[in-house]
Amino acid sequence: MKISIVIPTKNEEALLPKLLESIRAQDFDDFEVIVADAFSSDRTRLIAKDYDARIVDGGLPGAGRNAGASVAQGEFLIFLDADVIIPKGFLKNLYSEMQKKYIDVATCAIVPLSNIRLDLIIHRIINFTVFALLRVDPKAFGFCIFITKRLFERIGGFDESIKFAEDNDLVKRASAYRPLCYLRSTFLRVSVRRFEKEGRLTYTAKGIWLNVYRAFRGEIRHGNKITEYEFGGYDNIKKRKKTLDKIEDKLIKNSRKQKNNLIINN
Repeated sequence: MKISIVIPTKNEEALLPKLLESIRAQDFDDFEVIVADAFSSDRTRLIAKDYDARIVDGGLPGAGRNAGASVAQGEFLIFLDADVIIPKGFLKNLYSEMQKKYIDVATCAIVPLSNIRLDLIIHRIINFTVFALLRVDPKAFGFCIFITKRLFERIGGFDESIKFAEDNDLVKRASAYRPLCYLRSTFLRVSVRRFEKEGRLTYTAKGIWLNVYRAFRGEIRHGNKITEYEFGGYDNIKKRKKTLDKIEDKLIKNSRKQKNNLIINN
């Protein structure tokens, strides 16, 4: 087995089929799909079964990814989240590039499943930051990590005691043995539902603050109340009235107005 795709889930009946369909459409067939489910109360497990995925009991994302990896048969582990979609050729291109360049741990560019200009700008900044810091402060998102099983097992997998950024911790420890690489051959389409729930600018500012905290105070572990961690329930959009949200609304409104004017003038 060449590739094992591990997907942690909790109540993902709405989005999981889209990811599994994109996996089914790949031009690469030497892989398995493992869904590590945190005891969903919806049809998540039934959907996974319908797509012939192997189902294991999960928990929080780090624990779920570890559970999936523990039964994986693949040479390479691909960690995705239920709200992403992989483009055509993703598995073939990823496997080929990692093999040809002897890569053991990697990530790639992420593209938002959104036409909002602000989303595109934020994701371009994220991609640039991840690429620019590869050798200085390696980081990757849990929904976009590719690693050989031998290296994953060597470093002991995800640290389940960490509440926030266990994905960054994993690639940092892995990078002590093999450098984190940025794949050029493919990309990943990602949901903006977290942006929509917490607010784009608020969510971004929160991420920056927590990473600054980690840099000076160390990893944020369970029991640390600096921030709450929510797994599942992303679609329950809350009403927000923060200053950053008002700025965000104006930016999006102005962007749409400029787009409409451009269409009319052309």
